[in-house]
Amino acid sequence: MSLELDTLPPPPTVSMQTINMAGLPVDVYGLADLAASVTRVSCLWLHHPRTRDRAHLADTAARCVGAWNARREGAQTRGLVALAYDQRNHGSRLVDEKANGSWRDGNPRHAIDMFGGIMGMVGDQRGLLDLVEGYLFPDSNIKIDQHLALGVSLGGHSVWQLMMADPRVTVGVAVIGCPDYMTLLTDRARLSKLSTFSVSDAGASFLGSKDFPPSLVESCKKYDPRGIFFGTSPIPDPDHGPGGPAAAQVAAAQQILRERLAGKKLLVCNGGADKLVPYRCSEPFMKWFKRAVASEGVVVDDRVYPGVGHVFGADMITDAVEFVVDAVASAGGSGEEVRASKI
Repeated sequence: MSLELDTLPPPPTVSMQTINMAGLPVDVYGLADLAASVTRVSCLWLHHPRTRDRAHLADTAARCVGAWNARREGAQTRGLVALAYDQRNHGSRLVDEKANGSWRDGNPRHAIDMFGGIMGMVGDQRGLLDLVEGYLFPDSNIKIDQHLALGVSLGGHSVWQLMMADPRVTVGVAVIGCPDYMTLLTDRARLSKLSTFSVSDAGASFLGSKDFPPSLVESCKKYDPRGIFFGTSPIPDPDHGPGGPAAAQVAAAQQILRERLAGKKLLVCNGGADKLVPYRCSEPFMKWFKRAVASEGVVVDDRVYPGVGHVFGADMITDAVEFVVDAVASAGGSGEEVRASKI
């Protein structure tokens, strides 16, 4: 997974310092650049891709923080910092490189290893949310009152789960990630020609096999968006109307939306030519999701970029930065001269 930066101008220069938080080295961008008038701060948490480390999204951090600092005019009471730390078994936390590989890379536990890393990232993130204000502003009246998360690939998966898991994270940018882990890995098993994928049942028996154990199926039901809403049941097609045998299930899903996502904002970016995380694996869920959130005050901007593969492309980066900055502006404390949010 790569960043496409050749067609973009260089990122602005922003400060960076590494602070150990709860046993994790966390790179904090923009802390030294906060204006003296700032009393409220938005935290943008960055979740990096598989096989990369926390430095991978340094460019994104600089672009987001720099764009916010350039946008502010007049009296400024809100600041933005971006924070990045290593996912489990990555970077400074690497314990087993093979566990980060896929089935094709020779890792027979690919499905459970990757899901375990995603769950771990969400758990680590929630712990840091509890403590970050004390690490950044222990002796001041500055308050952190907004949390955003931006993740790419593996980090896109963890942002989806984080948005479902924690009410404090109200803005998410999920780049080339997937909200339906079971469908994604079933499709990957087919492409990897695993013996546990059966063409005769279109892969239905793969879930619960040795390559996707029953415990992993149950974890998906608890933590992954599709699993939380529908378990292993088919995702309802909203074009078929509200009636029929899925009506009660759809009503329960709407209740989950209200409880977990009401008022949140989400930008979803996928490559139209992505073969590793193809949009077809997300599309049934996204079709239902976009229709369902309309009545729950949830903003979902679902963008598919034609011809783009499994990369954080230049257009995606530009759109993500704009989305983040607009979301920070919508939190208030931005000065009268800052234009209203476009979200």
